[in-house]
Amino acid sequence: MQFQQLQYFVAVAETRHFTRAADLVHVAQPSLSQQIKALERELGADLFLRARGNISLTDAGEALLPLARRILADADTARHEVQELVQLRRGRVRLGATPSLCTGLLPDVLRAFHDRYPGIQLLIEEGGSHDLVRQLARGALDLALVVLPLPTPSPALTTVELLREDLVVVSSPEAPHPGGGRRSVRVADLEGERLVMFRHGYDLRELTVAACRAEGFEPDFAVEGGEMDAVLGFVRAGLGLAVVPRMVAARSGRGLRVTPLARPGLNRTIALAHRSDVAPPRAARELQRMLLER
Repeated sequence: MQFQQLQYFVAVAETRHFTRAADLVHVAQPSLSQQIKALERELGADLFLRARGNISLTDAGEALLPLARRILADADTARHEVQELVQLRRGRVRLGATPSLCTGLLPDVLRAFHDRYPGIQLLIEEGGSHDLVRQLARGALDLALVVLPLPTPSPALTTVELLREDLVVVSSPEAPHPGGGRRSVRVADLEGERLVMFRHGYDLRELTVAACRAEGFEPDFAVEGGEMDAVLGFVRAGLGLAVVPRMVAARSGRGLRVTPLARPGLNRTIALAHRSDVAPPRAARELQRMLLER
């Protein structure tokens, strides 16, 4: 089995077209087809169902695809590791993070990293912890900042706790003060309040809804489905309250009233995750060190 054959196989699997796949990998279409057939002979199974105008994966092809992607990703990581060893003057780091962490934690750390290593390209992928864990597992990310506990525990990942962050309630200064004007509010005080809620799959949504249900009520949504910036904008407009991380509230405080949650309050644990079976590239390890020492 040749590395090049796996590249051609993944290209066909993703385009579902031999000619477009050949253009993608810059090879003549007959050569690509010959290499795919050679791979099938070696594996002893057809990888594609070929019909005019319709290319689909066989069961064998479906089984091979995630493995081939992972092999190619590992090879890509190895190539970049070697290329960037020249005193960290060039290279890249692929970092995943939840949107709230991109707003709150990352800007200062990434600025310090960029100032120290201006030749390192930073590729940031926003997503929920579930999506980031999947991307880590298939080699699409070097590091990810995720919320613990993980939605589905993965023995293939190593996680290091980074911080525990309090959540706060934000509201419009023109709106009535949540909790009747007290300096802090309880989760129970959110009953009957109109909430601006994040989209499904957002870690903060699941945490907030679970906390309300633990107090015996279902939260009432004024607006739902937004990302962090949209949620903060809706709160500023007076559409309702939102529960957000303290760091986000501190960075976005203009036009927002910030009210702490009374003890025991709500908090979340942020961890830095990477694959256990592959060491992150050198530049990623340096970013990891800066995050842990921040």
